[in-house]
Amino acid sequence: MDDEGRQPRHDRGPVARQVPPFDPELGAALAAAGPAAREPVTPAGLAAAQRRDATARPRPTLGELRADGRFEVEELRTPAGPDGTEVTLVVARPAGAAGPLPVLYYLHGGGMIMGNAWSVLPRLLREWALPLGLAVVSAEYRLAPRAQYLDPVEDCYAGLVRATDRAAALGLDPGRVVLGGKSAGGGLAAALALLTRDRGGPAPIGQLLLSPMLDDRDNTFSGRQLAGLDTWDRTSNATAWQALLGDRYGAADLSPYAAAARATDLSGLPPAYLEVGSAETFRDEGVAYADAIWRAGGEAELHVWPGAFHGFDTLAPRAALSRDAREARTRWLRRILAR
Repeated sequence: MDDEGRQPRHDRGPVARQVPPFDPELGAALAAAGPAAREPVTPAGLAAAQRRDATARPRPTLGELRADGRFEVEELRTPAGPDGTEVTLVVARPAGAAGPLPVLYYLHGGGMIMGNAWSVLPRLLREWALPLGLAVVSAEYRLAPRAQYLDPVEDCYAGLVRATDRAAALGLDPGRVVLGGKSAGGGLAAALALLTRDRGGPAPIGQLLLSPMLDDRDNTFSGRQLAGLDTWDRTSNATAWQALLGDRYGAADLSPYAAAARATDLSGLPPAYLEVGSAETFRDEGVAYADAIWRAGGEAELHVWPGAFHGFDTLAPRAALSRDAREARTRWLRRILAR
């Protein structure tokens, strides 16, 4: 926004660039957050961005997550590969809830370069575990650039298999598992749905894809349109994909398990909920993914929130649009779990 609160209409160069207006409440919150909210992540600044994120997004302890006894919380570890790497799962459920409980298997955001499995839990437990009577399993997958190519999705798959194998002991219902995630986590959830379908692994009943990071090619219209304006723009996106894919970045034959938008067969997937903002980088890839599911004969519910940027409900949780988005997600979850 400019000094008078108007939406940007063009680049600094001579060619006009029309962009969707931000929702007024969201635009005000973004302006109040200052330039740091839209500072892009570059390869040279990646390590510093990761340090800042670790400071700004601390991990609550298990005691803090238990919230004075309202939740039962434990950690599990499972091997993820032949090198002995382990994945940590944080398993949380309403205290005293009669099982077996349906499960939201959740993958955190952060571009696959930032974030952690613990910091997302307080909100998930408050908004979904209590009102819907479900358990949440949050996976601490490895982050790029230490993790490369398929490491994160393989971590997520290993965790999913472990959680369903131990479902009886954990009071979980392995027949009612919804994959979910936001941003990078949404992309991983989509890739995980493809991977477990193709391996004949645990069969989820739904996939909750919130502003999913699906396409490494970084060539959508919305990516170009929102460059420099969204909280996660194509510069940050390219930095993250390059950190994950290394020499495979831009490869014509990239696996869809690394970037779900590369999939050519979207048949046989569980029902999907997809949401994006009209003013976010991932708008077009999210809409295209929903369309591809429909073309394959699948089920997808698509929401494009008008005037929303990436992460709008985190930056402005009390805005009317943020409340509407949370209610729509909850309604979809309730319907899927009731089937």
